[in-house]
Amino acid sequence: MATRHQARTAVVGLLYAFDLGNENIANFSDEILEEGKIRNKQREFSNSLFSGTVENLEMLDKEIQSHLKDWDYDGIGKVEKAIMRLGAYEIIVAKTDRAIIINEAVELAKALADEKSPQFINGVLDAIGKEL
Repeated sequence: MATRHQARTAVVGLLYAFDLGNENIANFSDEILEEGKIRNKQREFSNSLFSGTVENLEMLDKEIQSHLKDWDYDGIGKVEKAIMRLGAYEIIVAKTDRAIIINEAVELAKALADEKSPQFINGVLDAIGKEL
């Protein structure tokens, strides 16, 4: 059985594909999740995170942008954006515990992004969480 961390990893991949312009990725999400052996409750969890993030994308992007210091949002890597969007969604909309989400986001960044990303993502999500 897949863990929530594995489910979130899959959601970051879906968000990344969506950001690359594959707006129909949702039509293939079940196949992609099946490949990752993400089933049952974790699949429901993944689909909920993906659809919720996409539905709130404009608000999440504005929230992230408002907490960037000396960074151009368009210059941030797509993987980092996907991780921050998912984290911001879970903190702001899903109301998941901030510490859990920041830890998850940092772990995702360590695995999927460059070496400076974990600290950067931690700072942005922490600022968002403190504002609430």
